[in-house]
Amino acid sequence: MDTSVWSTALRRRSKAALNPAERNAVRELSTLIDEARASMAGCIRQEVLSGIGVESQFQRLRETLQAFDDLGAGMSTYECAAELFNQCRASGIQGSQIDFLICAIAREHRVPIFTLDQDFTRYAEVCRVELYRPRDA
Repeated sequence: MDTSVWSTALRRRSKAALNPAERNAVRELSTLIDEARASMAGCIRQEVLSGIGVESQFQRLRETLQAFDDLGAGMSTYECAAELFNQCRASGIQGSQIDFLICAIAREHRVPIFTLDQDFTRYAEVCRVELYRPRDA
């Protein structure tokens, strides 16, 4: 799962302000959690926790996220992320280092990426990663 889904579900104050795609993603994440199918990469954990200025909120969210094991990333994962970055760049596709790390982790662990970020649609074409489609979509 990408940061966009976790952040939408856990950091947005008003669920009423979510658009239909975001509401569907939050429902689907809840279902995946109930089914023990949700996973998280360390870089996503870092992004979700970053920028929380209130220590008590940070600690509460940190404790919530500790229920999810990290999908591991080793030397080969980082090398793959760099390779994916280079391949996309050669194809005229720009992205962040974290996005390509997420792609590499997904490939290595053979898991689809559940995201609201449309950039991953472009990455998937080059990186050969699967994107998760919510059941209600």
